[in-house]
Amino acid sequence: MTAQPAVDTANLSAPRTQAVRGPAGRSRAVAVWLFAVAALVLAMVVVGGATRLTGSGLSITQWRPISGVAPPLTASGWARAFAFYRATPQYRLVNAGMSLSQFQSIFWWEWSHRLLGRLIGVVFALPFVVFLTRHQIPRRLAGRCALLLALGALQGLVGWWMVVSGLEGRVAVAPERLAVHLGLALVLYGALIWTALEAWTGEGRRARSPWRAAALALLAGIFLQCLLGALLAGSRGGLIDNDWPLMSGRFFPADYWRGSLAATLFEGPAASQFDHRIGACAVLAGSLSLAAWARLRPATPMLRRMSLFLALAVIAQAGLGIATLRFIDPLALAMAHQAGAAIVLAIAVTTAWTAGRYPDTVATNP
Repeated sequence: MTAQPAVDTANLSAPRTQAVRGPAGRSRAVAVWLFAVAALVLAMVVVGGATRLTGSGLSITQWRPISGVAPPLTASGWARAFAFYRATPQYRLVNAGMSLSQFQSIFWWEWSHRLLGRLIGVVFALPFVVFLTRHQIPRRLAGRCALLLALGALQGLVGWWMVVSGLEGRVAVAPERLAVHLGLALVLYGALIWTALEAWTGEGRRARSPWRAAALALLAGIFLQCLLGALLAGSRGGLIDNDWPLMSGRFFPADYWRGSLAATLFEGPAASQFDHRIGACAVLAGSLSLAAWARLRPATPMLRRMSLFLALAVIAQAGLGIATLRFIDPLALAMAHQAGAAIVLAIAVTTAWTAGRYPDTVATNP
């Protein structure tokens, strides 16, 4: 009989182990969890926009992180909540004579917004503890996830800081505080998506590249444009100069300057609308340029697709913004425009992540 050659069992087991474990530092379960939390943050942004548009943000005048989970359940409870609201400048100067049923309609928007914030905290914190104790979070991402949890807690404090600005001496929250509140939510949202992408794919090659710098610059521009949108919303700038592309027949509004830089940037409706328009033009030009550059110069196929997708999303968002302006800020269009901004930001985050992920792997143009 012919002797059979010895089988190297060590060599056979090695590729199997690699196939099971995949790339270093990867956890698909953690990635799905983070994507789910990001989706909840997106919902939070949309509900927050509806809360602002319906004038509901000041209907709950107390910050009770635990006991505030339960809404009023009795007639006396509703009477007490309504009495607190009647003591605010918004009620006295804007909603005087409001009935209890009308108050309840705005109360539920704000209560839903706060409840969603609490839900996000639970959906993040509990799985985080479980994943951490079971050592399922990649070591390189554990600290980042802890920071995300801290940012979520900070967002609750910033939200109350924003509400306080509208409870005394104002009939609405301060636009600059609204911008900080939205900005922090979008930072958390973008960081969740970026970290989820890292968890999904594992460690990969990275290097400095012009693609990464350009994509990050465009991402920063889109984030700034979102903040300008918050200032526009906070100053009610969408209710004036509803022609387009001019503003009351002029390129530069006559009432842009409000006497000081702070008053102009944070309180001026015409200034906030003009700044938002210019920002939209800059973002549109930047996204189209990146898509064209990725098509004409060597780039990864994924980067080409993402940059084109981003350009198309920005075009759609610009059209939605024009429609919102022309129809004088209706609730449905305004909510869609705010949701669209968050979606564009998510695409920009993914594009920037893609641009720096595999900088040494490029496609050759035909």
